Amino acid sequence: MAAARPSNPLALAALVLLYERPMHPYEISTTLRERHKEDSIKLNYGSLYSVVASLQKNGLIEVVETVREGNRPERTIYAITEDGKTAMIDWLTELVSVPTKEYTRFEAALSLLVALEPQEAIRLLELRLARLEMHRRAGEAVMAASPGVPRIFIIEFEFTTALLNAEITFVRDLIDDMRAERLSGFTFWRRMHELRATDLPPAKVNEILEEEFRDEISLDWDAP
Repeated sequence: MAAARPSNPLALAALVLLYERPMHPYEISTTLRERHKEDSIKLNYGSLYSVVASLQKNGLIEVVETVREGNRPERTIYAITEDGKTAMIDWLTELVSVPTKEYTRFEAALSLLVALEPQEAIRLLELRLARLEMHRRAGEAVMAASPGVPRIFIIEFEFTTALLNAEITFVRDLIDDMRAERLSGFTFWRRMHELRATDLPPAKVNEILEEEFRDEISLDWDAP
C-alpha cells in the first residue's frame, strides 16, 4: 500500500529538509526561518511537532537517533524514508505542474464588495494599496539584504513580488475607475446604498432600482 501523502506545505517542507540530511524538529524550524521560508509556508513550532508525528506515523520519516547536548532535553533526530522520498517528489510534481484554484480572502471580499457603501469601499481599498506598497518595500529590502544568494533559493520571492505588483496595479486602477465613476454599475451601486439608508423596505428599494435602472442592470441574478 502506498504511503499517505503529506497534507500541508509544512509537511512537504519538512520532508525536503530531511531529504537534505537528518534533523530534529527544532533544527527544521530554525533552518526554515534562516532561509525565510516562513514567508511562503505557515510555520509555528507547535504545528511542526504535529506534522513530524504525522509523517512518522505514515512511514514517511523515521527516527535515526536520540541525542542530548549538556543539560538540554533529549532531541529526536529524524530521516526521510524511501516512501517519504516518493511522496515528496509526487507532491512537488503535482504542485509545480497542475494549476489549482486558490480561494483568496481578497477575491472573496471583491465578490461581495457591493455590500459596502462606495466611498467606504474606496477608502478601504486605498488603505490596502498603502499596505501593499509597504509590503513591496519590505520585500525589496529583504532581497537587497541577500546579495549573492543563488536565484533558485529565492525564486519564491520573485513569484510573490510578481503577484504583489499585479495586485498593486489592479487595486490602483480599480480605485481610479471608482473615483472617476468609470466602473460599470457604479451609479447603481451608489443609488442602492442611498435608498437603503432610508426607511424604505427592501422590496420597495428593489422596485425603485428596477425602475430606475431597467435598461442598464438586471436584478435577476439567475439570468444568463
